[in-house]
Amino acid sequence: MAREFTTVGVVGLGTMGAGIAEVFARNGFDVVGVEQDDEQLQRGRGHVQASTDRAVRRGKLDPAAQQATFDRLTLTSSLGDLKGCDLVLEAVIERLDVKRSIFQELDEIVRAETVLATNTSSLSVTEIAVATSRPGRVVGLHFFNPAPVQRLVEVVSTVVTEPGLVDEMRALARTLGKSPVAVGDRAGFIANALLFGYLNHAMSMYESRYATREDIDAAMRIGCGYPMGPLALVDLIGLDTAYQVLETMYAESRDRLHAPTPLLRRLVTAGLLGRKTGRGFYTYGDDGSVAADGETPSRDETPQLRRSIQRVGVVGSGATARGIVQGFTDGGFDVVHSPHGRELDALARADLVVDASTEDADASKAVFASLDRMCPAGVILATTTSSMPLIELAAVTSRPQDVVGLHVREPATQPALVEVVRTVATSDEVTATIQALCLALGWHPVLCGDRAGLIVDALLVPYLNDAVRMLEAHYATVDDIDTAMKQGCALPMGPFELLDELGNDVCLAMQRRLFDELPEPGLSPAPLLEQLVAAGHLGRPTGRGFRDSTVS
Repeated sequence: MAREFTTVGVVGLGTMGAGIAEVFARNGFDVVGVEQDDEQLQRGRGHVQASTDRAVRRGKLDPAAQQATFDRLTLTSSLGDLKGCDLVLEAVIERLDVKRSIFQELDEIVRAETVLATNTSSLSVTEIAVATSRPGRVVGLHFFNPAPVQRLVEVVSTVVTEPGLVDEMRALARTLGKSPVAVGDRAGFIANALLFGYLNHAMSMYESRYATREDIDAAMRIGCGYPMGPLALVDLIGLDTAYQVLETMYAESRDRLHAPTPLLRRLVTAGLLGRKTGRGFYTYGDDGSVAADGETPSRDETPQLRRSIQRVGVVGSGATARGIVQGFTDGGFDVVHSPHGRELDALARADLVVDASTEDADASKAVFASLDRMCPAGVILATTTSSMPLIELAAVTSRPQDVVGLHVREPATQPALVEVVRTVATSDEVTATIQALCLALGWHPVLCGDRAGLIVDALLVPYLNDAVRMLEAHYATVDDIDTAMKQGCALPMGPFELLDELGNDVCLAMQRRLFDELPEPGLSPAPLLEQLVAAGHLGRPTGRGFRDSTVS
């Protein structure tokens, strides 16, 4: 028989706890909120007041409903006042010892049938549950901040959770207007486990000076349609929070890709925690906007054409080649197009030749060797490939200093994102010229070094691979993982929707290349991804993907 939940207790009335209390009270539940003393109780009430005032101003709540919310909210500094609650949810500091102590006290206060829940975002629900005499009736209910606005709730079960309790908690969350997803007890659950691995990778990329913070963030915003770039997002979340979550993930997984980057550790030690302290990866003004600092590019640093480019040659017949031809033509350049790579001598009078003909390494090397023979000295040779090291193409020419990558992301966005790739031999003059050309065409160039995946794929594909690993470990379903990332992180597509769109075979090939370049166990392709590709489940191209597998 399903439990009835009418009275809910919330322990901890900080920003998150107060938001959760508000959500329940606004949806007709009697709520008992507990804090340590009167000062903190008033601060918690202030959080609810400010939030509901904001909802009234925006027309989301009428004044009568606001008053009814407060009428259903009782504030107290005694845990003993929770004895009549049907559900008690803890939302205090992310310290295991503190949470376990609270659960031990609650276990002695509330009725035997009362469900105890924790709002932890990364700690083990199992370790919290075993502090009680009722571990089967302890679950995770992870709301996202701000709780009155964010729809996602992660319902976390342990190995001893009572049958049916997760379904009851999901049903309860739906009565709150939330979108619940079920996940097993693992560090970070769904959203944080996938998000913070991606954020840590981005921080490591920046720390290695592979690309600037602005270019990393722009690449993911423009190239993937993400609402924020990863480094700006870490600043918003708080570097101390990011460090804590990653430490918890690393302690559980021992995956070195989850170990907080040394730069993150140093910034946290220095008290540079992001927006809340005015400085993290970026520096912020009093109004919260990004302020100029020593790293912020000035107008004087805008790349300039340092070589004259009048005529552009393009090799290739695919969509990328056609898009580049169109872009340069619209930009007023004289364009010579060799669709099938024949009659390359027609390109000899170009100032820049872009090869967009093939992703085959041997074929690309042959094209570059031919172009090198027929093009005069000073002609820039560029390639759109992202599947092979650029330096290997440069090495077959007599002009490695004039070889550059020009990877236009597909599908093209407005403005189109172009990853400009420099090798250890590419001259500054050539790099600046290509960047300036992109700006003149209305494209957005981001500069990066010559490594597998460039910026976007190097960050995106491991995140997709991690999602596949989560699925094959049976921690969550395809639909729940996609829902968690779309609603919890505001991403335009869930990882499995994106895999279907890009093609499992394409992502597997890139993951293999990333693993070949950096053979970390955490970068090895997920066995399930390899199996589905072998079975022909490639996603949209074949009409069969993850949702058609037995592990979905």
